[in-house]
Amino acid sequence: MNTPLENKHVAILAADGFEQAELEEPLHALEMAGATVSIVSPQPVKIQGMRHAEKGDLFDVDVPLERAKADEFDALLLPGGLMNPDTLRSMPEAVNFVREFGDSGKPIAAICHGPWVLIEADLVRGRRLTSWPAIQSDIKNAGGQWVDEEVVVDHGLVTSRKPADIPAFNAKIIEEFSEGRHEDITSMSR
Repeated sequence: MNTPLENKHVAILAADGFEQAELEEPLHALEMAGATVSIVSPQPVKIQGMRHAEKGDLFDVDVPLERAKADEFDALLLPGGLMNPDTLRSMPEAVNFVREFGDSGKPIAAICHGPWVLIEADLVRGRRLTSWPAIQSDIKNAGGQWVDEEVVVDHGLVTSRKPADIPAFNAKIIEEFSEGRHEDITSMSR
């Protein structure tokens, strides 16, 4: 069994309203690649997934955000959905958690609306990335170069547009997360 992420600890930062496929499918792919994966959330016990506009499943929170430390993880995943990243980008502790990954050069992956949190953490300036098309102006206004591609990698930052892109997204996050730290994301974007 190929386990390129053995001994890697990945944080998935999510709040209520995440797009379920964008958390669940990468989580399983990361675990199959040997990673230990922890769901980090501002909610202390469970978070509500969504299947588009319908409620999905509840997921257990492994680490409450107030106790999470970026230096205890090797990589970060930001699932999309509409409500989830909107909630996270308005929480200074969530934005600081994400910024710490960028400051340390640890790989970060974001899909759909997930880049909203990267924008708030000032991690997109000068970077090439993709997202759900509706937020392309937000990325451009934050100094990023938005492209309409299935998956984009820019120095350890992996982004995708939507659930249909998940197979390509999963392959790239496994590759980038196995490589580990990259050139300081912050020095490139600020």
